Amino acid sequence: MAPSFTARIQLFLLRALGFLIGLVGRAALVLRGPKFASKTPPPVTEPLLLLSGMQLAKLIRQRKVKCIDVVQAYINRIKDVNPMINGIVKYRFEEAMKEAHAVDQKLAEKQEDEATLENKWPFLGVPLTVKEAFQLQGGEGCTLAAACSVIGVGSDIGGSIRMPAFFNGIFGHKPSPGVVPNKGQFPMAVGGQELFQCTGPMCRYAEDLAPMLKVMAGPGIKRLKLDTKVHLKDLKFYWMEHDGGSFLMSKVDQDLILAQKKVVVHLETILGASVQHVKLKKMKYSFQLWITMMSAKGHDGKEPVKFVDLLGDHGKHVNPLWELIKWCLGLSVYTIPSIGLALLEEKLKYNNEKYQKFKAVEESLHKELVEMLGDDGVFLYPSHPTVAPKHHVPLTRPFNFAYTGVFNALGLPVTQCPLGLNVKGLPLGIQVVAGPFNDHLTLAVAQYLEKTFGGWVCPGNF
Repeated sequence: MAPSFTARIQLFLLRALGFLIGLVGRAALVLRGPKFASKTPPPVTEPLLLLSGMQLAKLIRQRKVKCIDVVQAYINRIKDVNPMINGIVKYRFEEAMKEAHAVDQKLAEKQEDEATLENKWPFLGVPLTVKEAFQLQGGEGCTLAAACSVIGVGSDIGGSIRMPAFFNGIFGHKPSPGVVPNKGQFPMAVGGQELFQCTGPMCRYAEDLAPMLKVMAGPGIKRLKLDTKVHLKDLKFYWMEHDGGSFLMSKVDQDLILAQKKVVVHLETILGASVQHVKLKKMKYSFQLWITMMSAKGHDGKEPVKFVDLLGDHGKHVNPLWELIKWCLGLSVYTIPSIGLALLEEKLKYNNEKYQKFKAVEESLHKELVEMLGDDGVFLYPSHPTVAPKHHVPLTRPFNFAYTGVFNALGLPVTQCPLGLNVKGLPLGIQVVAGPFNDHLTLAVAQYLEKTFGGWVCPGNF
């Protein structure tokens, strides 16, 4: 199903718009933006910072390590590194130390044994950070990667867990829809966006993913099979190195293709698993599927939240094109990414004919993938077409997020897994996708890939 000539012209203009916005942003950075020298976070010297959340929790429960010492170690790291990365926007050090002291006091009373503590509070005493969308903290991906945190909470409506996790070389999981509550999100998704929004774990160590998901899901965890033993050798692996050639997205970097093929070769020759290369032709419509389904009404008839309304705080009318002109003159109060998103939203308005067209494509692709994967298959797919880009460059490629966004549209669980670094020291990675509510399969593969390819790389080790 090739796009019509009119649709191609419109999408070409949108891409050109994104490119021009990117040029304006980069020019502004040169002409008026602050100059920053290239910096690398210092190596980690505190051993407590190199333990997983599960390891820390066990040591704290066993009273071999004090919670207050763990929290202080992370506070020290944040003070050393955060001025460089600006990943954490709200400090609460005093409150955290008080909470840590309370944990140590509780453990000193020895009212409950280790097994009871693990069952009630599996991460008791472990510091965490929370993504900005929950109105607490931001920069989750770089905060974790820089060893300023060990576990974190993220949200994902088009890849906002998986893309930062990929760019920073950590793990991020988008659960099956409806498993983890989205309470506390701002703005709350409404309309068709409700089906896309997922809250999930981000972390440096794969073993923390499943326990975090259990805690976050609460009663919803009954819909998953996280305690089911996974025999990786018996899984069916499918892989695809790019979206099939969409003219909207960048070509996949050769580094990422080679990293994926290295995984495939290992699965075939070392693990002895069934591995099959596939070509899902409808994947090239990933962006159209995401944007069309996002703009749809919900089952309750509610309209989705418009980003341009959020810019105006549901009151003042905001004209994105006028704001772009003002921004070029240094007069707009809005950032260039927010203006660009509002412009794209205006050009890609929902209409029923387009919705029905791509709804049929989405249903067909969903059926194809679900039947292929069954309950014992996983799909390996790039997390992004390029390695971590420089500032403002993503504005010149506004549709690349569709490599992650398509799985929000399809409602499938996905885990982003790091695969080491390229020759320039930038993280490589891959998405592991499973059928609905088969999150346990992607999480098991994540642990295997971590053991095989090294997982997170500590700053200063490159």
